[in-house]
Amino acid sequence: MPVVMCFGDSNTHGTPPIVDLAKYERYGLGVRWPSRVQAALGCEMIEEGLPGRTAMFDDPIMGAHMNGQAGLKIALESHGPLDILVLMLGTNDVKARFTSTPEAVVGGIAGLLDIAQHRVMQERHSGFKVLLVCPTPVVEIGPIKDEFWGGAARSQALAPMYAALAKARGVEFLNAGQVIKVSPLDGVHFDQGEHAKLAVAVAAKLRGMI
Repeated sequence: MPVVMCFGDSNTHGTPPIVDLAKYERYGLGVRWPSRVQAALGCEMIEEGLPGRTAMFDDPIMGAHMNGQAGLKIALESHGPLDILVLMLGTNDVKARFTSTPEAVVGGIAGLLDIAQHRVMQERHSGFKVLLVCPTPVVEIGPIKDEFWGGAARSQALAPMYAALAKARGVEFLNAGQVIKVSPLDGVHFDQGEHAKLAVAVAAKLRGMI
């Protein structure tokens, strides 16, 4: 049975579109896309989705632990052996408070690939493959639009840069923006139907990697 880890943010965690900022919600098993991939492939799935996680930034509001650089090291040393790592981050990096550029966001992803592809991590897991997923572009709408001010333009520039990075690093690539759309309720998260569509696309990619 192959072991797959999905490492990401709230859209890997299964956060529904946000309507009430004070309320924590999460889709259940069989709804969120990693669990759908598990059902489709019969693999062992490790869900490492943290709402607010970035590819490279310590968050001054949510905490330094949102930085995926440290988080990925912890996750790779907490679990294993892995066969495949699915990496989908970058949405939170386009928040206004990080003053990021598309190039900086992709630099953070490159840092995560440096960690995943490093000899020490690869040997620890007897080698594992990586699927890099470019997140769906955000839309500045709804109750969290102020956090993502300017983020729509930054996120729309990411897909070709992620694709080029994936090719340079020899990893598989999926552009989620060609498969699904964010919810019109908050412009960031996915409704249940989009989780199902993303799961189909990811499972198709993984079948060719297992």
